[in-house]
Amino acid sequence: MLLAAISQALGVSGQLNHTLQVSERMKSKILNFLILLTSLIGFLEWGKDKKLFLFQAEAEIISKLFTNPTSVLHPLTILPLVGQIMLLITLFQKIPNKILTFISIGGLGILLGLIFVIGLISLNLKILFSTIPFFIVAFLTINYYRKISN
Repeated sequence: MLLAAISQALGVSGQLNHTLQVSERMKSKILNFLILLTSLIGFLEWGKDKKLFLFQAEAEIISKLFTNPTSVLHPLTILPLVGQIMLLITLFQKIPNKILTFISIGGLGILLGLIFVIGLISLNLKILFSTIPFFIVAFLTINYYRKISN
């Protein structure tokens, strides 16, 4: 707001407004990319020696999707995967779609929320802390999109 008033007083408002619009689009894309990235670092641990990051689980799901699709058809695998695909789509859009971003956050949030609850119940700090970056970036993204829509 202040920058726009200063630029208008200096007579460079058109160029600065274009630059501000480009930076707003880039901020949206950066936030969407960070959501995608932080969704992959969720951590699971069970038994004495079994552990897995979500990017490893996702690689297994994608490989099984082509060999045995019925074995991976479950809401906790499909919803986050669709959410990540929609986030990828927003990264290639000229102006990232707010609705796609919110749906993606919801789809990924279901799985990461469950992992967060598992970390709380089991008092496993590695599991618990692996989900916090996603929720921080999701919160920042939602606030950002709400701010720019007003």
